[in-house]
Amino acid sequence: MSRAEVEQLDDRGMAAWDQHDTAAFADLLAEGFTFTDVMAPEPFRTREQVQAYMDTWFMAFPDMRIRATRRVVSDDEVAAEVEFTGTNTGPVRMGDQEIPATGKSVVGTGTYFASVTDGKIASFRAHPDVAALMRQLGLMPGM
Repeated sequence: MSRAEVEQLDDRGMAAWDQHDTAAFADLLAEGFTFTDVMAPEPFRTREQVQAYMDTWFMAFPDMRIRATRRVVSDDEVAAEVEFTGTNTGPVRMGDQEIPATGKSVVGTGTYFASVTDGKIASFRAHPDVAALMRQLGLMPGM
């Protein structure tokens, strides 16, 4: 793929997140993909698992909006820094724990790295800044 095609694929993925369209994001995943998040104990290997993961974010932050603040693209990979805003009006799920809604608004950040094969995402690795998010929600002391 060209860098422009990888960038377009990433744009579609970001749009799916921003529009809370879990099916559209899942459609971008290659057969045999892996999706990891630093908060998840195991990689996700089915589209349904990825959609459920996304739904937990949208349940916790129903008004979530997301955008890339920096991105690096090659012919088969993309890395990005992202920022999301939202109000925590639903429970936050972290691993096997559920934290009640705080009602607080946040500006969250994170990074992701994706590998692309044959026009689809073969590997997606998410690294949300969980500590900063927990501080903004009042669930962890500030520094």
